[in-house]
Amino acid sequence: MSLEIQTPFDGQKPGTSGLRKRVKVFRQSHYTENFVQCILSSIPGGSSGATLVVGGDGRFFSKDAIKIIIELAAGNGVKKVIVGKDGIMSTPAASNLIRKRGATGGILLTASHNPGGPENDFGIKYNISNGGPAPEAITDAIFAESQKISSYSVASLPAIDVSNIGTQSFGDSSFVVEVVDSVDDYVTLMKEIYDFESIKGFFEARKDFTVLFDAMHGVTGPYAKRILVDELGLPETSVMNFVPLEDFGGGHPDPNLTYAHDLVERVEKEGISFGAASDGDGDRNMIIGKGCFVNPSDSVAVIAANALDIPYFNRTGLKGLARSMPTSASIDRVAKKLGVSVYEVPTGWKFFGNLMDAGKLSICGEESFGTGSDHIREKDGIWAVLAWLSILAVKNQTNPTVSLSSILADHYKEYGRNYFSRYDFEEVSSDGANEMMKHLRSYMSDSNFHGAPFQQYTVALMDDFEYTDPIDHSVSSNQGLRIIFTDGSRIIFRLSGTGSQGATIRLYVEKYDAVETGLETQKAIADLISLAYTLSGLPAYTGRTEPTVIT
Repeated sequence: MSLEIQTPFDGQKPGTSGLRKRVKVFRQSHYTENFVQCILSSIPGGSSGATLVVGGDGRFFSKDAIKIIIELAAGNGVKKVIVGKDGIMSTPAASNLIRKRGATGGILLTASHNPGGPENDFGIKYNISNGGPAPEAITDAIFAESQKISSYSVASLPAIDVSNIGTQSFGDSSFVVEVVDSVDDYVTLMKEIYDFESIKGFFEARKDFTVLFDAMHGVTGPYAKRILVDELGLPETSVMNFVPLEDFGGGHPDPNLTYAHDLVERVEKEGISFGAASDGDGDRNMIIGKGCFVNPSDSVAVIAANALDIPYFNRTGLKGLARSMPTSASIDRVAKKLGVSVYEVPTGWKFFGNLMDAGKLSICGEESFGTGSDHIREKDGIWAVLAWLSILAVKNQTNPTVSLSSILADHYKEYGRNYFSRYDFEEVSSDGANEMMKHLRSYMSDSNFHGAPFQQYTVALMDDFEYTDPIDHSVSSNQGLRIIFTDGSRIIFRLSGTGSQGATIRLYVEKYDAVETGLETQKAIADLISLAYTLSGLPAYTGRTEPTVIT
């Protein structure tokens, strides 16, 4: 065991989903070692005797990082490392494995939906013993360590083979590395949640119903193939891009209408009944069908409204619902009808975790294509796909022509429709983005702005969203600028921390209509988009007139 004396690196502050930087940053001498040591030094109760789950989406630099993590774990007294075969382990599967094995925590290697490869992004995040992302108290401690670190402890180990399932012991068995197939445990979990025979029966009864899942060369390929093909009997052609690649095949593994264009084109061209995609690490999802896009805000609301069609919720009951603040209020209307609590939290899955651990939350979602439940403490792309297939299977018993479109139409008829869209302006000037947000904040102190009319809209409230956690009473401030109008319509601006360079401005627009539910979304909200541009001065501050992505 050797002790390497180091100088701290600037900028090793974990965001909502860990530390994300360009690969070339992580490949700097000692950079990754320093950050991993800071994680190990910040584990509550210490790293000595700990059990850690390690894996990721298989992106470039993962293999090098796994070697570094294992050697540092051994050097810091960790008792056992459970690593995915070939380093592959989806974020939902890691959350499940942490919980199932009673592990101390997990180190996940992913930059989620960001591109991979030598010139693109890499990321490292720490999950705690409940399987969820580390709370701010721990990420703050990691950052504090990164500012003062002077050494890291590393063990000299023989080459470790993570390509074969099995256990390897070192140093009179004081340190153990177990290589597992994380797909196995995840499939077992899904079978405990859903009625696979019901879904399989639906496919057998509806030969006209076609499915196409795009893994986008991310981590979900092996999981989707095992479940959809091996377990549910669909043809292998029902899964595309299912081999994980270090650069995601040169694509951008973000499941939206822009980056999952191959899937979108095939669904329309081939008349696919049910299309789905997941991102690099498997925690996000997109649901589409021919002529039908399921907005993520509507997706979680539909799942919640039909929760009792899923065996898991028949057993556990529906404890509560939640959404991130920017997500549309569709799920709020479902909660009101079902008589359960609904929570509005900041962006970041860790905020849902506290509610779940306290037994107050069953189903939740984010507009950023994240949907999940209390079965784990991460959002879960495959889970959401199976939730929709379960709902379809049940509704097919009374409507033999059921489709995504018919389910949405029925939902809107019952609850009305929250027209919602998000505009992403990626890699804009950080200075310009910050100046725009400063300009918007000036309205908050302008007494004439509150109550001001803009066309048919009147300002009811403008604030910078602040959340007090009802469980631990921690306060999260500056979570996004909200302009809320008297009719419930909203314009929201946030700066995202998920990119590796520049800034990403996210603009969210929402408008509710109880009667006209069949309009095209962009037409329905066009006046609010125009108003958002005018109020923010976004084109002038950023030089952008068009978003990078619209969802």
